[in-house]
Amino acid sequence: MTEDSAVTELMESDPYYSAEGGSAFQGNSRELLKELPDNSIDLIVTSPPFALQHKKEYGNEDQEGYNDWFMEFIPEVRRVLQPHGSFVVEIGGAFKKGFPERSTYQFELMTRLVDEDEGGMHLAQDFYWYNPAKLPSPIEWVNVRKIRVTDAMTHIWWLTPEINKDSAVKEGEQPHPEANNQRVLQEYSDSQKDLIESGEFNDGERGSGHNIDEEAFAKENEGSIPDNLIEASNTASNTHYLKMCREFDFDPHPARFPRQIPEFFVDFLTPNPPYDDWDNGYLDKPVVLDIFGGSNLTGSIAQQKGRYWMAFEQEEKYLETSQFRFMTKEEISKKLDDSQSDFGDFASVSED
Repeated sequence: MTEDSAVTELMESDPYYSAEGGSAFQGNSRELLKELPDNSIDLIVTSPPFALQHKKEYGNEDQEGYNDWFMEFIPEVRRVLQPHGSFVVEIGGAFKKGFPERSTYQFELMTRLVDEDEGGMHLAQDFYWYNPAKLPSPIEWVNVRKIRVTDAMTHIWWLTPEINKDSAVKEGEQPHPEANNQRVLQEYSDSQKDLIESGEFNDGERGSGHNIDEEAFAKENEGSIPDNLIEASNTASNTHYLKMCREFDFDPHPARFPRQIPEFFVDFLTPNPPYDDWDNGYLDKPVVLDIFGGSNLTGSIAQQKGRYWMAFEQEEKYLETSQFRFMTKEEISKKLDDSQSDFGDFASVSED
């Protein structure tokens, strides 16, 4: 069995395309989710269309109906996730139409997601994506009237179908969900490196009540534990995907999140290979799904990390170009010569 057929056989629908380790499917995610077996997915990482006031070409619900629309996905999300699985969703905020006042739609959505009788999800932790290169917006309030500042933060919610409160307090047992911050350690700062080398720092009790041991910060632990702020500028312009879109005169997906986001959560929330002794999943290694595939960056990252991947996307034009992430220039050229729209299956991998 090839790696892509292992994932494809989870679905009744034929894939739009397949690559080593995964497949992308065209259709409404609400319907495609119904094809998946129970507890077959280890991680969902996605960025749905936001509830913006202005309609985007990729389609987005208005604020009035957004939460009802989003909640329609949740029963199936819960069903397909493993008990140890995670649902990571990047969801941006918005201003109310015509007013310099923030909408609270995403907070109201969160309340519904974690309501025991409605969404039934659990908020494991909230994260925030800070884009220091974000252009000043909204234009009316920031650029024209100058009464607000640039909205450069986006919420990312890490939700789980269940939290095992009993095992969470038992030594040696892994609480739900699967997670390990040692897989996402960051490089030490220069000052921390100096501190480790010298072994000298101001130990003792702090005003906060913390009592810092004299050796607490002098240990070499291969890196520092990251916080819940992901800083990443969404300014990449020379990736393989974008170069291929320009080369062959295709429009790229207009709303792509930076690779740091799916990369962090794939590393954090799924175990690394090899998977010889891993028997927690439906398949022989973790399956990562993006239910709003877009340019399929999540699938590309998952493949590079040795996980299985799946992507659901409704718009064919985005599926056409998302294939470029997995193809060489020569492969794209040949496929386009054979057919302008039917790329078929392939197995080559290129960098993002």
